[in-house]
Amino acid sequence: MRRKIREVAVRLRARGRADAGMVTSEYAMGIIAAVGFALLLYEVVTSGQVREELQSIVKKALSARM
Repeated sequence: MRRKIREVAVRLRARGRADAGMVTSEYAMGIIAAVGFALLLYEVVTSGQVREELQSIVKKALSARM
């Protein structure tokens, strides 16, 4: 009985070790995707036309009467 429990424990530990790097790689891919999206968003927001539109909105908001 003890031998069987030991065999099961060894298999479970081996299975846990096999997946140990998977979580790290998933985090890495998530970070890479987030950085890529942030760069794309930055490029869009800092483009000439978008910058002009944002400045226009801010100027209208600041010059509005209350």
